[in-house]
Parts: sequence; structure tokens; C-alpha cells
Amino acid sequence: MKTTFQNLLLAFALAGVFASCSSDVSTGALPAPTPTQTVEVNGSEAITKDTKWTADKKYLLKGFVRVKSGATLTIEPGTIIMGDKTTTGSLVIERGGKIMAEGTAQRPIIFTSAQPSGSRSYGDWGGIVVLGNAPTNKPNTTIIEGIPDAPYGGTNANDNSGVIKYVRIEFSGVAINPNNEINGLTLGGVGAGTKIEYVQVSYCGDDSFEMFGGNVNAKYLIAHRGWDDDFDTDFGYTGNVQYALSIRNPEIADQSQSNGFESDNDNTSNLTDPRTRATFSNVTIFGALDRGAAPNNLYGRAAHLRRNTRQAIFNSVLTGYRVGVHIDGSVAQADALAGELEIMNTTLAAMEIPVGTYASANGTVTVSAASQAIVDWFNTPAKNNTIVPNLASIGYNGVNMDSPTLLPPATSSLLGANAASFTHPRVNNTFFDKVNFRGAFGTTDWTKGWANFNPQNTTY
Repeated sequence: MKTTFQNLLLAFALAGVFASCSSDVSTGALPAPTPTQTVEVNGSEAITKDTKWTADKKYLLKGFVRVKSGATLTIEPGTIIMGDKTTTGSLVIERGGKIMAEGTAQRPIIFTSAQPSGSRSYGDWGGIVVLGNAPTNKPNTTIIEGIPDAPYGGTNANDNSGVIKYVRIEFSGVAINPNNEINGLTLGGVGAGTKIEYVQVSYCGDDSFEMFGGNVNAKYLIAHRGWDDDFDTDFGYTGNVQYALSIRNPEIADQSQSNGFESDNDNTSNLTDPRTRATFSNVTIFGALDRGAAPNNLYGRAAHLRRNTRQAIFNSVLTGYRVGVHIDGSVAQADALAGELEIMNTTLAAMEIPVGTYASANGTVTVSAASQAIVDWFNTPAKNNTIVPNLASIGYNGVNMDSPTLLPPATSSLLGANAASFTHPRVNNTFFDKVNFRGAFGTTDWTKGWANFNPQNTTY
């Protein structure tokens, strides 16, 4: 009987071990395999059939590597993909192609520079470009910026370009020529069938995220130390975004003036439908001001909403810009006053002018007579917006770029029953989580485990 009982105990113990191992595998908790070789993927040879990249290898993108229509590129959790600097290595998912890049919190998929630790910089490679068949306000023959012969857009609002989840994109972003750049993550006409969650773009040489039309939704985005704009929307983008973080380097800014949000209907101020109508909620932007050293004078606005956009921002906290909110142009201002463009339950902190206009490139800011109506609009009590003088007013004591403290203290005004609201029709839908905090964070730091705020010193 004793032997039988011991055998039973052993059987139960082994069952527990196997169950534990099975659980770890499913969540990605086991160590990723060590890559044994580097595979060059050359842009001269397009991906025309289903292909899988595995974590036991590293991949080097040389030139514009295209996933063609009908092909799916699957990338295992923990896989490292590097971009070649000389050839502007980039990954382009063309219309009808798919990317299935679904990492885990323990094993994120990493797109990074091919340069060694300590020698990486902005624009070491191109970036990731995803092109879909969803509607834009441009002809469907329009070519995405930065990539030759790469049209986007169509009529399928539910178009599915795949999954990008638990993915880091580091040291990307290249200006091919002025106003023709590759961003960290470019989404052109990407449809609602695509899933984008937990994506960090760091040290990007242009915009961290740019959406050219389409209606793909996204959650948990990080723009870290970007060069130009953090979240750029145009050409009729109508998707939803919840939980987004930006941390800027006060010393770095673009010659075109760097912004947190930049939004246009299109680049020529047309009123073409669909109008850009992005809806953001629970965004935290840490700009350059109130963080120690004097910032670069080319920092512009936390939110520059212009050229007939109808973008909306809810339940957010925007900090550290010379101008907080600039509703630019008579059409955008009229849309704001009519409720087509909206900002509600949002805090502006550490702004030289919270709501106004950017007057010149030397850092001078003024409130024009034309924008006074927008100042009054922003301060309407029913909108529940707040303006405070500095980061300390909302519980933050500076921001360490390499190891940021992101959760607001329990006493912060960003937390609590009245901090956020989801009654407005643009956020009262099944996509948005109905949370009780303003900004990207409540009591949970969703960046833990997968994000990396110091990729310059990471050995890959």
C-alpha cells in the first residue's frame, strides 16, 4: 500500500509539472531559443507564398521586402528582425497580403537596427508598412509615401491585413526625400479586420505611427523618443485608439515642428469624404517642458488638429508643449464648435499656452483673436477639461526616459470616478473599455515585460 501511495503521489506531481510546462508554453513564459544564424531577406525576392520566420534565427531585411497579395508572413514570438542601413531595409505588407506577428508579453517580436549596441540611431532602417483595401479619401491608385509602387485603399472596411501584437519597432524612420518618409509603423487603408495591440515604436526618425485612411482600431501603443510626430492621422482615417503613451526626448525635434498628435483630412485641406475622424481615448503624452533641461525650440503642439480633420480626444492627459491644443483653420474650428471635432475629459499640464496658436519657429506663442472662441470652447464646463501648471499638479515628478514611472499616484486627479467619461457617442461603443482614469494608466502598468525603454544598450 505504501508503494502504491508513493506512486500515486509521484503521478500527481508529474501531472502538475506537465500542466505547468503546458501553461508556460501557451503564455510564452519559457525562454526563447537562441538564434543560431542570421538569414538575409532580400527585397529583390518578394514573399509570394506563405512563409514563417522562427525565433531560432535572426532575419536581416535588405531593401523593401514585400509580402505580396495572397501570401501570409507568420513571425514566431521572440523573433528578432533587423533592418539593413545601407539598403533602407523595410517590411511592406501589400494589399491582399498578411502579417501574423503575434508575440507575447514574455516574448515580444523585435524589429530593430542591425547596428551594434551603443551605435544605433534614428533612421538606421526603414520601418513596417501595412497596406490594405479599406476606404480612404484618396484614389485607390495612390502610392504610400516612402515606398515606390505601393498603392493602398479600397472599399472593404473590414479588410484583414493580419495581426501585429507585442511588437517593438526600434531605430526606424527614414526620409527618402522631403515630405516622403517611412515611419515607424505606417498603416495605409488598413481595415477593421486587422488587430493591432501592444506596439512600441522607439527612436523613430519620422512619425512613430501614421494612419493614412482606413479604419483599423488599436490599443496599447507607445511612441518613445520619436523625432517628428507621435500619432499622425490623415486621408480619412476613422479608427479608434485606446491606451497610448508618448515620451519625448526634450533635445530632439523635427524641422517641421514636432507634435504629439497631428491630424489632417488631407494634405491640401480638401473636404473629401471620408473625413478624417479618428477617436482617441486614454492617451498620455509627456512632451519636452517641465522635465529639466531647456527643450528644443522646434517643439510645437501636443495636439495640432488642422486641414479639416474631425479627430476627437477623450479622457487623456497632454503635457509639456509650447502649445497644448491648436485647432488650426476656420473649418476645423467650426467643426469643433459644432461638435464634429471634440476634446473632453482631458488634462493639459505644463504648457506655455494651453490652447492657442504657434506664432513662429523660434518658440514664440500667442493666442490669436480667431482662436479665443476655441479657448472658450475647450473650457466649457460640460467638457470637463482641466488645465494645470506643471507635472507635479497631476502627481508626476519628471519622466526618466530610460526607466519611466508611469502609474499616477493614488492621490492624482487623473484617477477616480469623475476623471473619465464614456457617455459621448464616439466612445460609448464596444471597442472602448469603460475605465475610471484619465490618461493611459490607472493602477496597472501595461508596458511591463514586453516594452523596452533603453534599446540602445540592449544586446540582440
